[in-house]
Amino acid sequence: MSGVAARPESARLRWAVGAALFFGTILVFSRVIGGGYEFVNYDDPDYVITNTQVHEGLTAAGITWAMKSGAVSNWHPLTWMSHMLDWSLFGNNPRGHHATNVLWHALNAVLAFAALRRLTGALWASAFCAALFAWHPLRVESVAWVAERKDVLSGFFWFATLWAYAVYAERRRTGAAGGARWYALALTTFALGLMAKPILVTLPCVLLLLDVWPLRRLAGAKPAATLSRLILEKVPFFVLAATSSVVTFLVQREGGSVSMALSLGARLANAVFAVVRYLGSFFWPFDLAVLYPHPGEWPTRKVVASLVIVAALSAVAWWQRRRRPQLVIGWLWFLGTLVPVIGIVQVGLQSMADRYTYVTMFGVQIAILWTIHEAAVSPSARRTWAIVGAMVLAGCAARTWNQLGVWQNSYTLFDHAIAVTDRNYLAYNNRGIYLCDHGRVDEGIADYRKSLAIRPDYPEANNNLARMLVQQGRAAEAVPMLREAVKGKPDSLEVRNNLANALSDSGAVPEAMEQYAFILARQPRHVDALTNSGVGLAMQGKLAEARARIETALQISPDNLSAHSNLGNVLAMLGQRDEAIRHYRRAIELSPGDSRAHHNLGNVLAEAGRLAEAAESYARALAAAPTNAESRAHLGFTYARLGRRDDALRELRAALAQQPDYPQAKAWLQAVLEAK
Repeated sequence: MSGVAARPESARLRWAVGAALFFGTILVFSRVIGGGYEFVNYDDPDYVITNTQVHEGLTAAGITWAMKSGAVSNWHPLTWMSHMLDWSLFGNNPRGHHATNVLWHALNAVLAFAALRRLTGALWASAFCAALFAWHPLRVESVAWVAERKDVLSGFFWFATLWAYAVYAERRRTGAAGGARWYALALTTFALGLMAKPILVTLPCVLLLLDVWPLRRLAGAKPAATLSRLILEKVPFFVLAATSSVVTFLVQREGGSVSMALSLGARLANAVFAVVRYLGSFFWPFDLAVLYPHPGEWPTRKVVASLVIVAALSAVAWWQRRRRPQLVIGWLWFLGTLVPVIGIVQVGLQSMADRYTYVTMFGVQIAILWTIHEAAVSPSARRTWAIVGAMVLAGCAARTWNQLGVWQNSYTLFDHAIAVTDRNYLAYNNRGIYLCDHGRVDEGIADYRKSLAIRPDYPEANNNLARMLVQQGRAAEAVPMLREAVKGKPDSLEVRNNLANALSDSGAVPEAMEQYAFILARQPRHVDALTNSGVGLAMQGKLAEARARIETALQISPDNLSAHSNLGNVLAMLGQRDEAIRHYRRAIELSPGDSRAHHNLGNVLAEAGRLAEAAESYARALAAAPTNAESRAHLGFTYARLGRRDDALRELRAALAQQPDYPQAKAWLQAVLEAK
């Protein structure tokens, strides 16, 4: 029964339970705060690491942007503001961002308890339900993943709305004053929740379910009239939910997240199977992964078996609706809150996701726990269930602590996903990113190829593999992959920029310039496109235009390494050696290990007759890239010009040993030998 008056002597106990939930949750998830946990390369870059708007911190301009932005295919301004505030406080230190997620989740544990206690009057059942929610391993993804701030933030407003609504309903029932204020608070927290994550669109339906049980607001002589009144009461909630749904669909479609590749039958089959898989993960939370790839079609036997299970559970819940209304209410809570994320409208690559259980699984918990609560009437039964409950919570906490270790960095996260899922092309791709970023290029390339072996048209893997091939001087090999990536992501300016760079490096400069023009028409301040198109202009002999374009890039990004280096090249071609030297030296300041900048500086110094300085630059280029035959040959020829014949012969012969078909090295070596 709702609104059970709390005994004065129990207030201290309720505060103690709330404190235990708060600090217990922080303790369970403290592993992710303790150090060594990084951002991951899945969504974290878009939300935090490379998001320049977030890096501006929480400002008036940032708030305006957040209210208007559909970035990352979502409209969730409160989530953006939260990330902005974190960046203002912690910068790029992931520990602070992780701590914020944990703090919100701990607050949610307390709010969940408060809302359930207010709704049902059952102190210990509410406490156990909140603890199970907070400490269950399915929560790890929502808490340990910085980009899932939207889960814990929207969860706070979900439970706050339930709590405010419970107080409102109690005041309506008792005729106490202040009901309108609590209704307004519930509506406000609901609106704020939608601004954190639109998954809250199902909350008005949950409120109607709660009206049936435990609030029992339909009880009375005229249930039809009462139901009409209760529905009318929810109209403002439904209006907000409908508006959020439309905005979300439009933003996600515009961002390319809504997939139309799967048939309606395939999506419905996955939805039915996912319901059973979610239940399985709740009762046996092992082999959890950041992504469960959608296979396209599930085996018919699995879909039919899942349909039978769902139908049977639904039948039991309906059969028991009068004696045990919590069963049907909890079951409908579970099924209803899954609807936006079950894949009927397919968004993303997943067939299901742990994060989608953040509020959905609460319905299953209510159905089970309140049935046990009603059955455990004797003191001995309560003691037995208390022992079992403590064991369950301890097991969940231990399993959660273990699962948190998976999220330490991108390698551990996706290595685990590969181990516990099948044909996970995204996991191979993202593990490859980590490996390449940490100097394990050959292993990273192997992972990209494994990803493409599973899904040859996967844009991200095509793009990432091609980038590595371009860096290895294999631009012609990279071009077909980048064309495939552009097919999959035609609006991605970064993929087009990579294609343009590969085309330019492989000699297809006119086509490369077309791609750069496409990018700059849509984003005139795209620094890489400005810089690299400047290189293309220089290759076409348009040196003045090239210089102007690269200088524009430097006005936007004064410390852009590539722009300084490329501007140095253009200035050298224009004969402005002193200016070229200045930009090369700035590039070297920005990246002391940049072999190409050292080499190009050596070229200009050699042309200016500053041979000793040139030799020093070539030597530094070789120190950064010992297998660079070009720098070694130039160093050898510079030694020859300095009269250091033996050193010249040594370096030229070494260059030819590295690259036997290097004609310039052969010519220089012949010249040194003949000069004897």
